Amino acid sequence: MYAKCGDPVTARVVFDRMAVRDVSSLNAVIALHMQVGEIDLAAAQFERMAERDIVTWNSMIAGYNQRGYDLRALDTFSMMLRESSSLLSPDRFTLSSVLSACANLEKLSVGKQIHSHIVATGFDVSGIVLNAVISMYSRCGDMNQAKVIFDSLKSRDVVAWTAMLVGYEQHGLYGEAISLFRSMVGEEGLRPDHITYVGVFSACTHAGLVDEGRRYFDMMKSVDKIEPTLSHYACMVDLFGRAGLLQEAHEFIEKMPVEADVVTWGSLLSSCRVHKSVDLGKVAAERLLRIEPENSGAYSALANLYSACGKWDESAKIRKSMKDGRVKKEQGFSWIEVKHKVHVFGVEDGVHPQKKEIYMTMKKIWDEIKKMGYVPDTASVLHDLEEEVKEQILRHHSEKLAIAFGLISTPDKTTLRIMKNLRVCNDCHTAIKFISKLVGREIIVRDATRFHHFKNGLCSCRDYW
Repeated sequence: MYAKCGDPVTARVVFDRMAVRDVSSLNAVIALHMQVGEIDLAAAQFERMAERDIVTWNSMIAGYNQRGYDLRALDTFSMMLRESSSLLSPDRFTLSSVLSACANLEKLSVGKQIHSHIVATGFDVSGIVLNAVISMYSRCGDMNQAKVIFDSLKSRDVVAWTAMLVGYEQHGLYGEAISLFRSMVGEEGLRPDHITYVGVFSACTHAGLVDEGRRYFDMMKSVDKIEPTLSHYACMVDLFGRAGLLQEAHEFIEKMPVEADVVTWGSLLSSCRVHKSVDLGKVAAERLLRIEPENSGAYSALANLYSACGKWDESAKIRKSMKDGRVKKEQGFSWIEVKHKVHVFGVEDGVHPQKKEIYMTMKKIWDEIKKMGYVPDTASVLHDLEEEVKEQILRHHSEKLAIAFGLISTPDKTTLRIMKNLRVCNDCHTAIKFISKLVGREIIVRDATRFHHFKNGLCSCRDYW
């Protein structure tokens, strides 16, 4: 009880005084440790337990998943399957958690295995589980299979519709997302929730449907009586900003009934970068940095904005202030799974055993795409370096190395699936469009913002992310 009420200290005292500690009380201890982020203590308690029930396993698997330890969640699930009996087997909550872990790691092959297990054990009639299956496929980049599952549902709730809508939006299928929303509220008569609205606002943003986005925002408040959250406000700022309505976006922020957060000011800053609005971009960056002074993304975005507008001295000042303030950029890395093994790459990666072949492949690709018209964005690299060195740094960005490895490790025409922990930089985005056309493959990159489907020289995000 105390653990659920957010009082872990009292809960621990009560537990220590208990004369008899059964499985239920030990499960509560595990849940308590997970709740406060004491992952190792939860694991130690789990290992000491002579008897475990389904709640024990679910507490560990869900706890790992919710805390970002998704590999541990999958390992624990595998252990559960090995030790399970006719009296103990995964339930719908177990399956939902492991599917979420697969989605977070983009482990499509493992997700498919779990889906097969779901069908074999009869859980393919559970709405909760099938909604998780749809989400897993969409978040792992397989919208076709997500749609197959969605279409097979006899009854679809708001969660199922939202999972599909958000999936379409994340993959750049904005028309499909908006069409699905119209069907949901029209033909089906279902009312959207706050997550549905985030998805449709974002779809309207990328489809350029400003008026429709405005109408849905009003509908959310007046019809569905949903109080806008910061996520909704940030979406609207992005909607106006992408359309070039920068002043309207700024006025919208100033009229918000709540203080704008980092995401909201970041949306305006990104729009200013795209539309090269230096003055407003500076305002957005300053407001963002008041909230989060060590936000390296704001410094980089403002420096790149100055560079794009030819204000090299201003850009250099920003980078110097970043260095003087010891603001550290988060290390970017990318990974790709080949033959059930995950290969991770950093910038200028020198660890991979096939480093030489990877670098040679990337150099050949680099030379070819330059012939096709690709121009390296050397302006985004520090200015006190020679052009050749700048190009080398760009050439060895983590996503480019992951792609080069994928090309030499998979058969021709195989779709490459890359994950990155940060936003794909402008240069890599441009380069990958050229690479997709050069090699005749679809390259799917899931970055911190969305999925990018690169195919025949184009990207599903329409060059706005």
